[in-house]
Amino acid sequence: MSEKQPPKDLDEVILSDDQGNEEVYKILFTFESDDYGKSYVFLYPKASEDDEEIEIQAFSFTPDENGDVDAGDLDPIEDPEEWDMVQEVLNTFTSDEDQ
Repeated sequence: MSEKQPPKDLDEVILSDDQGNEEVYKILFTFESDDYGKSYVFLYPKASEDDEEIEIQAFSFTPDENGDVDAGDLDPIEDPEEWDMVQEVLNTFTSDEDQ
């Protein structure tokens, strides 16, 4: 799922897979990394927001002029060191949420 459609809500994006299937994702949070010079977004399927466990996906993105996710393209995170950094940010976020 890489193609992104304009959101109906500012905290949502619609991702389309290669077969054209669309799914609405909620934006958990975004952050910027000075080390990699990129912006990142964590998303989860809107349909699963009431589930006890949700699958979170992470992408790098090109923000629009307001710094928002909605106008840029989402890119997969392919570098293992970059992925480790992104996972550490998520781990910090989730441990802060638990407290």
